[in-house]
Amino acid sequence: MTRPGVKWTTFALWVLFSLLTLLPIWWMFLVSVKSRTDLFGRPSFLLDISRITWDNYATVIANPAFQRYMLNSLIVSTANAALVCALGLLAAYAMSRYRMRGKDNIFFWVLTNRMAPPAAFLLPLYLLYTGVFQVGDWSLFDTRIGLILLYCVLNLPFAFWLLQGIIDGIPAELDEAAYVDGASTWQVLRTIIVPLAGPGIAVTGILTWVFAWNEYLFASTLTSVNARTITTGLAEFVTVTGTNWGQMAAVAMLTLLPAALVLAVVQKHIVAGLTFGAVKG
Repeated sequence: MTRPGVKWTTFALWVLFSLLTLLPIWWMFLVSVKSRTDLFGRPSFLLDISRITWDNYATVIANPAFQRYMLNSLIVSTANAALVCALGLLAAYAMSRYRMRGKDNIFFWVLTNRMAPPAAFLLPLYLLYTGVFQVGDWSLFDTRIGLILLYCVLNLPFAFWLLQGIIDGIPAELDEAAYVDGASTWQVLRTIIVPLAGPGIAVTGILTWVFAWNEYLFASTLTSVNARTITTGLAEFVTVTGTNWGQMAAVAMLTLLPAALVLAVVQKHIVAGLTFGAVKG
């Protein structure tokens, strides 16, 4: 039995950890609802309701550039999640169910692509996007499809690793029984694997969506105008004449909201999906 003193100490530590985690978000919100003059006044963590202004939010929401960046982020993140889930499911099913030479080596090689630092790929990808992957005047540089394909390459190892563990937890006897009844591989995937692995597929889609939504390094390097995402748009508030902290904080809060809402709504499903297949009967 856990002693009351230990229980309250653990609770206090979790409260402290939560406050430290939420403190930067609260400070960012305070900056976003202050005017320029209040920003450079005496700093305080308390919210003065009488001096709240929503001008920063109104300005950035009405900005066509911000609307384009938000649309680009939604399209790129959603398409990336859908493509990664589809390819990851097929790869994980093949690796889980079929015998092949060097299967363990293939699995490890795929994971090592995720272990490398992203900055190591920055220059080669820039050269490929601007010079090699080019047809006439068109290239992958500054295109949504270029970001979607890149994020797919970056997130596919994670999806492959997560989905294989989930499919391994589904008894292979269910597949064999379906084959005996005359089902094809696609029918087995559609009627058995996908329904049973649904929570895990949902978790994979959500996490890869969040990864693509928050990515900054490649988006800032491989885009210029047309395909810039909302995270790269934050840098535009830093100019030679100064930094517009209020509008930058407002954009940061608006960028945080979609991912926070998605994670809050599906939190229970995330836990269920991550623990699915962890214990085999």
